[in-house]
Amino acid sequence: MFAVIKTGGKQYNVAVGDELRIEKLAAEAGDKVQFNDVLMLGEGADVTVGKPFVADAGVQAEVLDQIKGEKVISFKKRRRKHSSKRIRGHRQQLTVVKITQILNAGASASGVNAAIGAGSVAATAEAAE
Repeated sequence: MFAVIKTGGKQYNVAVGDELRIEKLAAEAGDKVQFNDVLMLGEGADVTVGKPFVADAGVQAEVLDQIKGEKVISFKKRRRKHSSKRIRGHRQQLTVVKITQILNAGASASGVNAAIGAGSVAATAEAAE
């Protein structure tokens, strides 16, 4: 069985047992999270496509680690009379998750916390409460 989920502005094709490096989530290592934005579910020839999401479906995962990605170098150079250059590096914060279960139905009653991005407005509102 496979599912296509949306998180961090990207889409991922996942199956049970897959390990993903996704945009940082507001969760710690060992926590269980659930992705509720399921775009497609499938098992062999039986495929369910959401409009835009599959109703009451979810993908549960376990957070393995919070890491930083590879360093990306940004180099800017102004030519001719200015003779200036700027080098900046960036390391994206990522969360490593392992997919544990794909639910066709009953995701709203599972009791697992929804996966929320670390920089989202909803995460800061929950932290304030």
